[in-house]
Amino acid sequence: MNNRYHSKEEALQKAKQYCAYQERCHSEVKDRLYGLGMNKKEADELLSELISENYLNEERFAIQFAGGKFRIKQWGRVKIKYALKQKQVSEYCIKKALKAIDEKDYIKTAEKLFEQKLKTLRSEKNIFTKKRKLQYHLVQKGFETALANKFLNTI
Repeated sequence: MNNRYHSKEEALQKAKQYCAYQERCHSEVKDRLYGLGMNKKEADELLSELISENYLNEERFAIQFAGGKFRIKQWGRVKIKYALKQKQVSEYCIKKALKAIDEKDYIKTAEKLFEQKLKTLRSEKNIFTKKRKLQYHLVQKGFETALANKFLNTI
């Protein structure tokens, strides 16, 4: 037996280990099962078994993913939402994950990023160029344009 194709039981065990190591979304686990040689029907059966045994929980994954990207990478909600959509997470779970981010921390983080970028632009004489670069920086990190503009109005 080559190790490209596994029995359903072996694939289930490998998927359980994969899910136990860290939170996963459905699409990651499905791709992993396909990689283990499962067809669509088998993958779907194993997926529902993993969900029923609570190895796989998309809501839990989304909240953990959003929190991690916000705290560690300092991503804004726009970027987090886009990343979760890329992972085919449901709209409901995305909304729930974004709500889990504390509003005060969110504003504080955006402000900190704004201040840090502002320090790097001390030598920029043109106020419009400075504002454009500041706004671009925050939007690039995934923060809302309206929030970026709120900070820009303080200059």
